[in-house]
Amino acid sequence: MKYYPVAIFLTSLVTLLSLKASEAPAPAKPPNIVVIMADDLGFGDLSCYGAKAVPTPNVDRIASRGVRFTNGYAPASTCTPSRYAMLTGDYAWRQIAKQTTILDGDAPLAIEPGTLTLPEMLRRMGYATGIVGKWHLGLGDGKTPLNFNGEVAPGPRQIGFDYSIIIPATVDRVPSVWLENDRVVGLDPADPISVSYKNNISDTPLGTERPDLLMQKADKQHSNSIIHGISRIGYMKGGHAARFKDEDLPHTVVDKTVDFLEKHQSKPFFLHVGLFEPHVPRVADPRIVGATGSCGIRGDVIRQMDWQTGKILDALERLKLTDNTLILFTSDNGPIFFDGYEDNAKADADAAWHDPAGGLRGFKYLVYEGSTRVPFLMSWPAKVPVGVSDRMICLTDMMATCAAITGAQIPAGAAVDSLNQWPVLQDRSANAIRESVVQQGISGAYAIRHGDWKLIPANAVKQANGMGSGANPDDPRFAAAIVRETLLFNLAEDPAETKNLASERPEKVKELSALLRKTGVRHVSGLESD
Repeated sequence: MKYYPVAIFLTSLVTLLSLKASEAPAPAKPPNIVVIMADDLGFGDLSCYGAKAVPTPNVDRIASRGVRFTNGYAPASTCTPSRYAMLTGDYAWRQIAKQTTILDGDAPLAIEPGTLTLPEMLRRMGYATGIVGKWHLGLGDGKTPLNFNGEVAPGPRQIGFDYSIIIPATVDRVPSVWLENDRVVGLDPADPISVSYKNNISDTPLGTERPDLLMQKADKQHSNSIIHGISRIGYMKGGHAARFKDEDLPHTVVDKTVDFLEKHQSKPFFLHVGLFEPHVPRVADPRIVGATGSCGIRGDVIRQMDWQTGKILDALERLKLTDNTLILFTSDNGPIFFDGYEDNAKADADAAWHDPAGGLRGFKYLVYEGSTRVPFLMSWPAKVPVGVSDRMICLTDMMATCAAITGAQIPAGAAVDSLNQWPVLQDRSANAIRESVVQQGISGAYAIRHGDWKLIPANAVKQANGMGSGANPDDPRFAAAIVRETLLFNLAEDPAETKNLASERPEKVKELSALLRKTGVRHVSGLESD
């Protein structure tokens, strides 16, 4: 059994990383914990990180009352593995029994029921637990065909969440419905839902057949069933009354989040809010369209994301919960412009001189810094001093950090990639807790950052893979994940990863290769041998 400190409110103990729960009193009132996770938001997309074209005053409120990390990482450059890692404290690639690449909307649950997860750990400590918004971690056991017309399980409620209202995968994947506590919201039994990612069962036109019906033209992968003017990945039949409209999604997120906060204000709670922005398809509420002027629709949906965040913060303040609520605002991976829909995102950003990656190299799907270094803001006004930290932190660290804060126990073998970052939150001058982080991309691409050094081993795959059903492996977005030669960068001197030092520093390549193998990554062809 491994333990984490309980009496973290006593500053004389904050540097201790291991302490039996029986040796110190538990905190008088554990904090509420809220995780707000944006989708495909870049390191340079927020005004508190230097963005000028897209003001984000509400997210900036979190930065102004907490810690803004400049070396915060998602462990992967796509959504499913990052979300898996945040909830389990384990890198997703450690899990081989279940699929943790980009999942279809009918894929089985990626987290085995019975696994100790962040919500389950907190539920055992008396927390009410809930999730609102994006899920994308699969549903069902993988043995029985998924039936969206009854109880859709196992899912969030079988891995630690008391309450859930989610969409099954991404907004661009069918089924385009909300699931509340394992059942489709608003489903008419006389119009049952069928979903397929292989066969055209659609009862609406496809994007390839009727492009004139589309709000945004799309590539072949995203040109299957048209639902409310947007063609999706996959085919859907039935469930017409239950199908969401994209412009309504942010309002549902806000309404359900505020409802959860009001219902559970009298006891500690953990709430995970999965925002949909700025993931494709980018559709903004008509009242927000044009809010960022020349920055276009991607800028508008970032403003929409900021509006939702503001409503959540306002509710916490109205309920007088702000001071004792730990908030993490972050993203599941780095940004991307074109991701299946022609919405002019890159041209608009270029016109506004907006760089979503904040000067870093790379984008979603890859293993460069712009692919996995993300906004990472944490506030807890009652306990965490305001400031900026350059200490390395990863989404996997939420598990051990929350264990330390609440006095929860993590058994040996669970959350093996999670580190307790409480000392860093308490003290800007505290020694770094995390010295390295593994970054996972598609196509078997991995990287490791250790201190200022970054190694990206060559990955000898013939075609890109791991992008989800229907993707074109030759698309430049995906083909860029194939690393033809081993890369080594010194991020202190070259944060944009422009100069490959592998041939000049072979000993450093060997050192980081050994470290990457030690973490458990052994199947990358470009790793140097011992």
